[in-house]
Amino acid sequence: MVIKYRWGRLGKAPLLLAFPFVIVAINILIAVCSDFESAYHFFALGETTWVTSEGATQLAGWNNVFNGIAGLINIFCMTSWWSVYPSKDGNDMLWPDMTWVYILAYDIWNFCYTYNCLSHHAWYCGLALLLAPTVANAFWNKGGWIQNCANTLAIWCMFAQVFPAFQEESVFVTHSTLDPTAATVVSVLALVANVFAIAYIAYRAKKLGVNPYRHDVFEGTCDWEQATLRRAAE
Repeated sequence: MVIKYRWGRLGKAPLLLAFPFVIVAINILIAVCSDFESAYHFFALGETTWVTSEGATQLAGWNNVFNGIAGLINIFCMTSWWSVYPSKDGNDMLWPDMTWVYILAYDIWNFCYTYNCLSHHAWYCGLALLLAPTVANAFWNKGGWIQNCANTLAIWCMFAQVFPAFQEESVFVTHSTLDPTAATVVSVLALVANVFAIAYIAYRAKKLGVNPYRHDVFEGTCDWEQATLRRAAE
C-alpha cells in the first residue's frame, strides 16, 4: 500500500521497492519448509501419511521433495526486484517483469503445495485463489498480479478464519483422495515448470546482457510493454 500510494518518503525509498520480493520469498520458504517436513516424515519416520497439529492429513513422499525444490527455484524466478511502481491511475502496484513465465511457474508450484500440505483446502486456497489474480493479469490488469495475489489471499484468509465451518463442516467441504500418483505427477510438473522458467530467465538475461535480479529481463515482450505503459511518471 505504501508503494502503491507513494506515502511519504518511505513510499519513494529505493530499498522499499524490493519488499514485495522479500515478503513473497519468505512466504515461499514457509511453504517449502512444510513440504520438507512431510518429506522428513516419509524418509526418517517411514510414514506415508501423517496428521498435522491442525488435524490435516498429509501424504508424504517424493512428491514433497520435488515440490520443495520447485519452490526454492521459484524464488529465483522472481526478476528485477527493484522495478516496482505505482500505476498512473493510483489503483495498482505494478511489477512489469513478473510476466506469465513466472506466474504460471508459481501457480503450478503453489497449487501443488496446497495439494501436498493443505489437501482438504486445495480447491479453495489452491485452485480458486490462484486463478483469480492470474485471470485478472491475463485480461485486464497487466503487471498487477502480485498485488492482486496478495489481496485475494488476504480476503480469503480473513473469510476462512471468521467462517471456518465453510471449509470444515458445510456442504462446500472438499476432500482429497490422497492419491500418491496424482501428488507425484503434480509435483513433477511443478518442478519441470520452474526449471523451464529459470532456464528461460537465464537465456533472456544472457541475451540482453543484464543481471536478472537488478534489471528487467522481459523488456520488449508484450506483457512487459503493456504493464510499463501503465506506470506513473517519476
